[in-house]
Amino acid sequence: MTPLRSGDAPYASDAEIARLAHGLLDRSLPKAEWTHAAHFAATLWLIRFRPDLDLPAALPGLIRAYNESVGGRNTDSEGYHETITQASLAAARAFLAGRPDAEPLSTVVADLMASPLGRPDWILAYWTRERLFSVEARRAWVDPDLKPLRFGV
Repeated sequence: MTPLRSGDAPYASDAEIARLAHGLLDRSLPKAEWTHAAHFAATLWLIRFRPDLDLPAALPGLIRAYNESVGGRNTDSEGYHETITQASLAAARAFLAGRPDAEPLSTVVADLMASPLGRPDWILAYWTRERLFSVEARRAWVDPDLKPLRFGV
């Protein structure tokens, strides 16, 4: 998958992103819509609009429950992945922190997807494939082995 070009928008409006985030929360989002862009869009929406949630603690359960609701499994080889989730959450927080509070979230998501984070393999700049896809990294946070995560976790 190639990243979006600058100006491309994966979501036309903030309402579309809110629908996606609510679909994650209530487990009504169709599985086909749970894309790389959707992961970041929902996370950005949760950061901005659900400050009541302790996302590092809450997101794992939300994702696991969603995966199961669409017929997925959370095992040592598929489904929820702790290290990827926490690294992506840190990346999303850092990206959003540099943006104006009133900026439309659809613009933020489009810009994020046009950045290196828009590539599904962005995380492999920090972890080797072997370490990242280990059972240990799927179950719990594992520090990067290539270079420090610039966002902090």
